[in-house]
Amino acid sequence: MTTRWMDSPIGGLRLHSSAGLVTAIDFDANPRGGRTSDPVLDRAEQQLTEYFAGERIAFDLPLANDGSEFQKKVWAELVRIPYGETASYGDIARRLGYEPVISRAVGAANGANPIPIVVPCHRVIGADGTLTGYAGGVERKRVLLDLERPGLF
Repeated sequence: MTTRWMDSPIGGLRLHSSAGLVTAIDFDANPRGGRTSDPVLDRAEQQLTEYFAGERIAFDLPLANDGSEFQKKVWAELVRIPYGETASYGDIARRLGYEPVISRAVGAANGANPIPIVVPCHRVIGADGTLTGYAGGVERKRVLLDLERPGLF
């Protein structure tokens, strides 16, 4: 596994890769260690930099897909939420063919997403349109949503 730290408007991020795949992005990362050479992390850092500059609306990175079958379904649906738009947990459940009552399970899968921003779990909001929990904190979620659609929240 290779890791790299990068600065961003939402704080330090630690990017992880293994076998040519992005495996995780961690929030609140502290800069440590040297800069390792890794083509997939080069691409990830470049694309994240473009995203934060408002120059990229979609990511094109090879991603690891380690999770339960249900989590994988939820994460695949997250990627389908267009840039600048949001969906509720119940919306995601319905899109996957489940009743909205499964929205708590969708929320748990959303919270377990190891590759935030790239797999845009920040675009999932409460049924009443409010910002709800986010692994990186609600303020980070607000910043990401505002970056994509200023004035939304």
